[in-house]
Amino acid sequence: MNKKILDAIKRLSDIEGFRDVCHQHNENNPMPSVEVLDEIVQLIRAILFPGYFGNAAVNTKTMLYHIGVNIDKLQVMLSSQIKAGLCFESRPDAGISCYDMDKLAREKSTEFIIMLPHIREELHTDVIAAFNGDPAAKSFGEVIFCYPSIRAISNYRIANALLHLDVPLIPRIITEMAHSETGIDIHPGATIGEYFTIDHGTGVVIGETAILGNNVKMYQGVTLGAKSFPLDENGNPIKGIQRHPRIGNNVIIYSNSTILGTVTVGDGAVIGGNIWVDTDVAPGAKLVQHK
Repeated sequence: MNKKILDAIKRLSDIEGFRDVCHQHNENNPMPSVEVLDEIVQLIRAILFPGYFGNAAVNTKTMLYHIGVNIDKLQVMLSSQIKAGLCFESRPDAGISCYDMDKLAREKSTEFIIMLPHIREELHTDVIAAFNGDPAAKSFGEVIFCYPSIRAISNYRIANALLHLDVPLIPRIITEMAHSETGIDIHPGATIGEYFTIDHGTGVVIGETAILGNNVKMYQGVTLGAKSFPLDENGNPIKGIQRHPRIGNNVIIYSNSTILGTVTVGDGAVIGGNIWVDTDVAPGAKLVQHK
């Protein structure tokens, strides 16, 4: 083999070179699978929107069977991925081995399945908001089938539910799948109310600690981001603090506007396009560019 290639192999194999970028896990510990998680999301869509995804022949007579079979399959697949996430984040000193996580993973998958009716209720409001907010929409079916915002919001609401169950890693993978597919980046830790819609959607960013009320409408390119965040005494970023905007009810944010930091946008406010906001916005206010 070429000496230069051998040298590259040795350098790539040096533990000091890959310590921070190579996951060293115990033998037989499962790893999360993006392919399986994609299948899980598709399965959940078939449960939440029956007749639109999965078996298109489902009807009122076969609904119970359709949902039951899919739920049974979902629990098996989701339990395995939750276990993989738990094993990925586990530490040797945690007092529980990966082998003991089967029961915990199944319990969490059961709790998630119990949350599915509520998730569908929330998504139903999002479909209504998208339909009512877009004069080009011809039907709820068109919104469910075609709109990238519904695809991204569906992934977010699934991931957010898993995050509330303290499932590690898997929620972020699920939202990043939608991010890659739609260009809409919603962190699973964000808090988003009902009747949420994103028109067009590409380039939207919603940060981890953002809080959105009900009936919020955004357009493409909107960022709900953080300012530069504080560092600890060692110069490392301080994690877990509130750093993103709070958006009230009935707020509209037009395209390419950026709202940064722990500011509050009051109920009924309207943020015009291409606006930079880093201070509080009063309820009912309208921010537009000066002509």
